[in-house]
Amino acid sequence: MKKSSRIFLLIIILILLFCIAGCQKQTVVKDMEDPSPTPQETVQPSEQETQQSEELPEENVVTQPVSAGNETLSWYFVRNSEHKTPGINNDIDFDLADYDAHYIGSKDKVIFLTFDEGYENGYTDEILDTLKANQVPAAFFVTGPYVTGNPELIKRMVAEGHIVGNHSQTHPSMPSKTSDPGQFNQEITKVATAFQDLTGKEMPKFFRPPRGEYSEKSLQMTAELGYKTIFWSFAYQDWLVDQQPDPEASYQKIMQGTHNGQIMLLHAVSSTNTQILDRLIKDIKKEGYRFAPLTELEKV
Repeated sequence: MKKSSRIFLLIIILILLFCIAGCQKQTVVKDMEDPSPTPQETVQPSEQETQQSEELPEENVVTQPVSAGNETLSWYFVRNSEHKTPGINNDIDFDLADYDAHYIGSKDKVIFLTFDEGYENGYTDEILDTLKANQVPAAFFVTGPYVTGNPELIKRMVAEGHIVGNHSQTHPSMPSKTSDPGQFNQEITKVATAFQDLTGKEMPKFFRPPRGEYSEKSLQMTAELGYKTIFWSFAYQDWLVDQQPDPEASYQKIMQGTHNGQIMLLHAVSSTNTQILDRLIKDIKKEGYRFAPLTELEKV
């Protein structure tokens, strides 16, 4: 072989050896790279995955229950003189019936007479006498201190067939207690315990929110304790003992406000109510109404 040919062949061999070494070096570097996917690959689903997630059947979608709100609301009704069911707060964005809360008790000519008893002002015995004489059942919503401070009146209410309802232990705004379920429950259960200790009977599970203040959350928590919340479709300013309304004007206002299924709220501390109660009962009956206990409440 000529000398020039051997030199050319040697050059070709050296070039080939250099290329092989370079390829091996690139392979080693590639193998040392991080094998994990890039961030883009991690967060971007494939087209197939996207289609699968969009096509999931509805029953496989997990939804979380919406928590009840705790905005403090004040109960009120819109009075009319046509003996029709009053209007109530139209801003309520939940159904009272979902929490067993009532302000009307029947579609028929039935009236549910209720009294609030935060403290005793000396008129309850006379009110009980009037109810007994007219054979009318009523509900008395009492606080814890009222139960322990007036045991004979409580016993008489029970003996004469009236409902003794729960009006809380300390008469707070119930929404203010919802952040502490223990405190909330005690506002109700302490009254029930005092009643049972006194009478030997379980307290009927009717609750009237103090001050007429409530929230969706407080209604929910009340219902979870097994209580019906009892609002009202008639009330008037009768609780100021030093500013009692005129008896005749009060009589007219109450008579004009009667309507089917009415839950009537009166305060037993009122001298006016005590004075006109017998006349009211007799004249309301003459108009064809029947007085009924809260145990006859219907969902209206």
